[in-house]
Amino acid sequence: MAWTWRYIGTDGDRTGAEELPAESFTSRGDAESWLGENWAELAEGGVASVALLEDDRELYTMPLGTE
Repeated sequence: MAWTWRYIGTDGDRTGAEELPAESFTSRGDAESWLGENWAELAEGGVASVALLEDDRELYTMPLGTE
């Protein structure tokens, strides 16, 4: 089982910018901890929200902005 983040831009489309990290995690907790440490960098890179995926199943989406 792999846990990953899908990056979503301000236009609502999936963002796959090459400069953004493409991490894969062995647990949900590891994925969420990583996001807690890296959300500001992602937001600066143009990511407006993220979706947590367990393999191909989307669990939830959340915004990164502070507005």
